[in-house]
Amino acid sequence: MSTTTNQTTWQEATKLAQIGNRSDKQHGAVSTPIYLSATYAHPGLGQSTGFDYSRTANPTRQVVETALAQLENGRFGFATSSGMSAVQLVFELFPAGSKFLASRDLYGGSYRYFDALTQAGRFQFAYFDSIDDLKQQLSQETAAVFLETPTNPLMNEIDISQAAAAAKAYGALLIVDNTFLTPILQKPLALGADIVVHSATKFLGGHNDLLAGAVITDSDELGEKLAAALNTTGAVLSSFDSWLLIRGLKTLKLRMTQQEKNAKKLAAALRKEPLVKEVFYPEKGSMISFKLAKAEQVSVFLASLNLFTFAESLGGVESLITYPSTQTHADIPEELRISYGLTADLLRLSIGIEDAADLIDDIRQALWKTSEGDKNTRIR
Repeated sequence: MSTTTNQTTWQEATKLAQIGNRSDKQHGAVSTPIYLSATYAHPGLGQSTGFDYSRTANPTRQVVETALAQLENGRFGFATSSGMSAVQLVFELFPAGSKFLASRDLYGGSYRYFDALTQAGRFQFAYFDSIDDLKQQLSQETAAVFLETPTNPLMNEIDISQAAAAAKAYGALLIVDNTFLTPILQKPLALGADIVVHSATKFLGGHNDLLAGAVITDSDELGEKLAAALNTTGAVLSSFDSWLLIRGLKTLKLRMTQQEKNAKKLAAALRKEPLVKEVFYPEKGSMISFKLAKAEQVSVFLASLNLFTFAESLGGVESLITYPSTQTHADIPEELRISYGLTADLLRLSIGIEDAADLIDDIRQALWKTSEGDKNTRIR
């Protein structure tokens, strides 16, 4: 855990590029050193350098935790071993029997965890579809609201400011999963949220080469409790993965800018294709979902792609395509998925930094191959 240092007048891209620079006072290393030591010597009895054991604090992890906190306009940042360990850390704050409201359309791993907590009798979860639905379900018994916006994978948006005001009226905390938009495009703490979580594996890391999570808050009370919980449970980010996350964060602004530009062009192109019956894109970020004319076309379409990689995860420099029904959201019961629109014809795109023209061409040629033999469909 680390608190932020004094803010500067630098712009966001500058702050990101400078993460970790000047942190090595002894040798002046520009690239943050990777401190692999698990334990640290005490100068004397009752004395500490601030680093005793790497589960509690590690110099490399401290650099990235400080950067994460600053990036989200918070004061306490925590780097965890995965996105799900970040979510788990947050729910360590609450006593058994607590009741929560969560986005109906949300990541399947979060749903799986919430369902497991419910089945174990530890917590109770109910789900909402809109801000009005949230307001209707809130009560004095609600401990916290867990919000994805945009949601995964249907890209539904909820106004964070309204959700925060509604939650606070009942004394509930607001937890926002900001994985899809990142603090480059959305800063939940500034909009009233109490806690922000990330799967830092995704956009924050940006290269599909590390597993990481992040939790950020601006509250002294919550910061102290989260630090104690993380030290107790031990699901911290390793020093090497902390270094990888630092490296990824340095280009976050550049990557998000290019990925969003590409996504807007691709979403516009998808809307013109007759084999695509619906496109889900909130006109921000680089995540797009769309539905093919028929669910039976999914297999051929996926097999026809040359540039997009059929894989789970998102947020990397490489463009990926995911089939939520059998991958990221397979743990949500089929009947439940279908009830809110996550149907078998839905595909999710994570747009990378490739040339937009190449991405569009790949989608179009795959749609063309998919339509061959279908006399009722003609592709441009």
